[in-house]
Amino acid sequence: MAKLFYIIGASGVGKDSLLGYARQHLGPDESLFFAHRYITRNAGAGNENHVALSEQEFRQRLEKGSFAMHWSSHGLNYGIGVEVNQWLKKGVDVVVNGSRAYLPQASKHYAELVPVLIQVDQTTLRQRLEARGRETAEQIEARLLRAQCMEGISHPELVVIENNADLSIAGKQLVGVLTARNTQCV
Repeated sequence: MAKLFYIIGASGVGKDSLLGYARQHLGPDESLFFAHRYITRNAGAGNENHVALSEQEFRQRLEKGSFAMHWSSHGLNYGIGVEVNQWLKKGVDVVVNGSRAYLPQASKHYAELVPVLIQVDQTTLRQRLEARGRETAEQIEARLLRAQCMEGISHPELVVIENNADLSIAGKQLVGVLTARNTQCV
């Protein structure tokens, strides 16, 4: 049965960089698709390869049932297209850049969900948030507090990857998680 790898972590922990690393280092034979997120933010904003939508476009797609998952965070709307359901039905593993707050709903709808929590220590997170220059000092403090909420995440399949050092270290761990196969005999 195909798995849905649900990548989560606080803003600034390096999710997009790790997803980019995984895309570059996966073999051509891997049956694995990366879902794009539909976001109500400019296409050039952030480091994520996403589909930019206006608020109106997002609402229209939501009303027409175009999203398998959707949530709001930090004043933006996020959606994952229904194509992920088709891919999973065809036996393709899918990687989604998800939301911690939406994890309970996603877990109800996807029995083969594997949440992958990306973490960094608070000092590193502060440095990364300050270096990217997108948030005010007050917003950075709020994001640091929100990041502490990640520590309470619980799921029977939860995988935790620490991204405090060189990207390749956590990147190799993520690739290993995405390519591990269930070897139990049936």
